[in-house]
Amino acid sequence: MKTNRSYIIPFIILISTLVLCFFINISLGSAAIPLGDVINSLIGGDASKTSWEFIIQDYRLPKSIMAVIAGSGLAIAGLLMQTLFRNPLAGPFVLGISSGASLGVALFILGGTVIGISSVLALGKWGLILASSTGSFLVLLIVIGVSTRIRDTMALLIIGLMVGSLTGAVVSVLSYFSKAEELQQYIFWSFGSLGDVSWEGIYILLACFTLGILIAIANLKALNAFLLGDHYAKTLGINYKRSRLWIILATSLLAGSITAFAGPIAFIGLAVPHLVRQIIPTANHRILFPAVMLGGAILMLICDTIAQVPLSEYTLPINAITALVGAPVVIWLLVRKKKLLF
Repeated sequence: MKTNRSYIIPFIILISTLVLCFFINISLGSAAIPLGDVINSLIGGDASKTSWEFIIQDYRLPKSIMAVIAGSGLAIAGLLMQTLFRNPLAGPFVLGISSGASLGVALFILGGTVIGISSVLALGKWGLILASSTGSFLVLLIVIGVSTRIRDTMALLIIGLMVGSLTGAVVSVLSYFSKAEELQQYIFWSFGSLGDVSWEGIYILLACFTLGILIAIANLKALNAFLLGDHYAKTLGINYKRSRLWIILATSLLAGSITAFAGPIAFIGLAVPHLVRQIIPTANHRILFPAVMLGGAILMLICDTIAQVPLSEYTLPINAITALVGAPVVIWLLVRKKKLLF
């Protein structure tokens, strides 16, 4: 059995990779900026060009920070759901949180035609964030209400999937009656984006992210116990129903807030826990938790760097890149290992 010290080298590699990917992400884009100027700008010095200073401080730095928050938050949410349901296919959105956000945005964008109100022009980006947050919060209330009434965790998973199907059906009806330009705006939102968040938005998101992470950390002992089954957790003195409620709340805070600000970003929450388990083969959440956070941030930074197509004016949908880049890696690792470390 490995001791905690044996994981020091993998963590050093993960942290070093994260720092490198962070600086590369800021450096590359439609205009390549030398790493020296990036570092000077970040530590308070002056870049060699004033335009580079503006690009770094007002666009690329917030986007890179957004990538770190979104990647680590979704990865942790995926880890929480896979452990709670003891299902390797569970992701951060199995409870319908993302579907609720999508419904809120659909009502905001597409509902204007149905009810005769042009709400998008009135509130803009913050209106989208408010609509997405409201949709996520309402679904969260439903899930919490259901979780206090039922004891079967798998039933809760099925209810979450049904909520997702129901909201998807409503979105389809709204799409059918919407104008072409409204439908196009909704589709663009569904692609996901890391580059359209202000510093004020990042501060709000960081507060939600921090709260969700702290709640998850407080339940690490319960997460370890859940891996061995509900009855074993109870024998250890774990209040199963209360711990499950806290884990659901942490997942909803992380996935809901990130979806509100960045749109629905798939794959990260599902894949990163599996990727990290191949690198650090342990079931101990006290080790997995920080490793998954680092892995999620690294993968999101890599995907965002590819999505912005360096030295080109094009920016690809981040939702597509996360799957195109990550899925082959996961398939290759699982085929090579021939089993899931879960």
